[in-house]
Amino acid sequence: MRTVVFDLDGTLADTSKDLIAAANACFHGLGLGALLDPVADAATAFAGGRAMLRLGFERSGGYGEDEVDRQYGVLLEAYAQDIDRHTVLYPGTMQAVERLKAGGYAVAICTNKPEGLAETLMQRLGVRDAFGALVGADTLPVRKPDPAPFFEAVDRVGGDRSASVLIGDTVTDRKTAAAAGVPSVLVTFGPTGRDVASLNPEALLDHYDDLDAVVARLIG
Repeated sequence: MRTVVFDLDGTLADTSKDLIAAANACFHGLGLGALLDPVADAATAFAGGRAMLRLGFERSGGYGEDEVDRQYGVLLEAYAQDIDRHTVLYPGTMQAVERLKAGGYAVAICTNKPEGLAETLMQRLGVRDAFGALVGADTLPVRKPDPAPFFEAVDRVGGDRSASVLIGDTVTDRKTAAAAGVPSVLVTFGPTGRDVASLNPEALLDHYDDLDAVVARLIG
């Protein structure tokens, strides 16, 4: 079966403000205040928890990788407590997913968010049941850009690895698709806009209204 695999953060949903808030909770706990901006630092939020912590600590003028490791667990706890205060699905997301399913495609999620948090978020947003599988950062011993999580997502929905595509928003997704030998589609409605074109994906996506045509062109 032809399969469309979606990244989560920055692809299906704008989670940046809730992620930034969790990182700032760590900095507040250390008496450093809010070191990250929920708008200006959105791109760093989509790079992951440790990336946010590193950026904040760089701005504070101190703290090393050991403190990043210590605070990462604090960040995850803060995020879990308030995971969907500001998070929203991008316009047209679920309509596009439903059109794909009606057209005979299987759909799944492959994210570098821990699986439990990803499951909770998708359930809170009321859309978890629309996806046949969800593979997170800790589902397997490896995470993206290793292709194994992508293949796991395809396999779980009974998909054909050779007729699959990855929809994402970052260089990690681009590298994952390349490692898996499948086409990548990078969305342009994230904080970096059309700059993702420099990653040379097989296609760009400006709006979910266009997803059907893009997927059909890439995998039929």
